[in-house]
Amino acid sequence: MKIRHLGLADYQRTVAAMQAWSQARHAHTEDELWLCQHPSVYTLGTAGDARHILGTNAIPVVQSTRGGQVTYHGPGQVVAYPLLDLRRRGLFVRDYVTRLEAAVIETLRTFGLQGQRVAGAPGVYVALATASPTLPPSQAEPDADKAAPSFAGLAKIAALGIKVSRGCAYHGLALNVAMDLQPYQRINPCGYAHLTTCDMRSLGVNADWHAVAACLADQLQAQLPP
Repeated sequence: MKIRHLGLADYQRTVAAMQAWSQARHAHTEDELWLCQHPSVYTLGTAGDARHILGTNAIPVVQSTRGGQVTYHGPGQVVAYPLLDLRRRGLFVRDYVTRLEAAVIETLRTFGLQGQRVAGAPGVYVALATASPTLPPSQAEPDADKAAPSFAGLAKIAALGIKVSRGCAYHGLALNVAMDLQPYQRINPCGYAHLTTCDMRSLGVNADWHAVAACLADQLQAQLPP
């Protein structure tokens, strides 16, 4: 994949650029990986329920074209957007998501952290025993977490949300490196009440953003077949 570094990039303009690029691509277009950070923004997926936003504190809310519920993006988070022709790579959506998660898990392992999956809840999680005790779970509306997967003892460190059109994928994943985590307290992350969110810094890893981004890019290249 060709790698593009976008720096601190406006979320809406980045999504519009991804859509335009994906619509213009053809059978021989080289896949790309876009890496960036976003200014503070809440994003709602195509099936997103605004009731999972409990307050914004002036942070903008943007309707997104990705799947999933509500999440937060902000500085100190590595956002990776693989723009892939899944058919050409022989990938089904479920396999693709599994490989994205594996890339995050291997990246965390490189920095001495153990990530894991939760059945029915895409993303990557870490054991709360290693997370900062100063990060309370988000406040919930009644029944907001009804029938949720089990997050007992876990905190979320990476979120996934993709869009597939004409066999090609865009959007991607976000890995929390060193962020202001307070905005997560004003949402039910990914639609789950009482789900704690953490970053690498709160787990005791003071990693450089660029080093994490480079490692994640390498792991994505390793996990995704040419």
